[in-house]
Amino acid sequence: MATTDRDYYELLGVPRDADETTIKKSFRRLARQLHPDVSTEPDAGARFREVTEAYEVLSSSETRALYDRYGHAGLRSGGFQPTSFDTTGLSDLFSAFFGDDIFGSAMRGGSRRRGADIGAEIEIDLVDAARGTSVNVPFEVEVACATCGGDGVEPGTTPLTCPRCEGTGRLHQVSRSVFGEFVRAQACPQCQGRGQIVEHPCHTCGGAGRVVQSRDLKVDVPAGIHDGQRIRVSGEGHAGDVGGRAGDAYVLVRVKPDPRFVREGNDIYSQVDLTIVQASLGATVEVETLDGPVSLDLPAGTQPGEVRVLRGKGMPVLQGFGHGDQRVLVNVSVPRRLSDDQRRLLLEFEAASDQDTYRHDESFFDKLKSAFR
Repeated sequence: MATTDRDYYELLGVPRDADETTIKKSFRRLARQLHPDVSTEPDAGARFREVTEAYEVLSSSETRALYDRYGHAGLRSGGFQPTSFDTTGLSDLFSAFFGDDIFGSAMRGGSRRRGADIGAEIEIDLVDAARGTSVNVPFEVEVACATCGGDGVEPGTTPLTCPRCEGTGRLHQVSRSVFGEFVRAQACPQCQGRGQIVEHPCHTCGGAGRVVQSRDLKVDVPAGIHDGQRIRVSGEGHAGDVGGRAGDAYVLVRVKPDPRFVREGNDIYSQVDLTIVQASLGATVEVETLDGPVSLDLPAGTQPGEVRVLRGKGMPVLQGFGHGDQRVLVNVSVPRRLSDDQRRLLLEFEAASDQDTYRHDESFFDKLKSAFR
């Protein structure tokens, strides 16, 4: 869940209608200013994590819309988890967000591109969504080659320093105009930004530094998750290039419909069927809940369309406290086929009835409002 309750727009110093470019520029400026490797302020580390979290939320249209509408509580209910970044590597942080390196590859002897993300989909029952569960997800992922350790070089050999970029992995081109000098940096085409030329690539991975491996990823599904939400598992994606950070795994959760219940938010709805005799005389019936069957007492004269509320029998609040309710809709079954004796008895009952027998305690519209509540 979110690590700060401060306003994200205030943290980045941007208005609530700021566009993507404005948010990005503000974050880059603050990140350079507050990073522990740069700043000497005692609270720089904490403030750096706050602005990183704020940018992670506001840079995504999905999480930004959720935050704008419901605030921090909406993010928590939606399953948002801020990414844990190593604050000792500002270049890795910017590479993860922007796909670039603010300090240039010369600081690291070449480019370390972040690995690609992977996606998977799982399907669980509504009961498992209510209780939380763990699911093993099989997938194929690129991992660092065990033979060369991920650098793509055959063991026992040494790569050469790229003569064109002199090991920096980048080329800089200076152009002059009436406005001054402009410097454009690009990855070295001879070494593809690595800063080194591998004459003897690893025989296992062919110099890629990565091999494909089949894995089982254990995904912990939190109680209360909604259909269509995604779970991010950091660092379980494809391996990065030459020691770069691995990507993430995004698992889409599908909750199968349960024929016994209908879910609305954290509340669930179900139906109980009564005969006209049970509705007239009252009855104790068994009602299915997410925790198993429970007994429900219905008084004499129970009307079709009435709703009985089972407090706390709904879905748990995702990453929060408490549960929703279960609302049980009463349906009274009217017999379709009658024997002669049954018809005679019903006619005798009708003859013995008067206005008081069918007195209405509430109107049809009152019942409708009660059902919707």
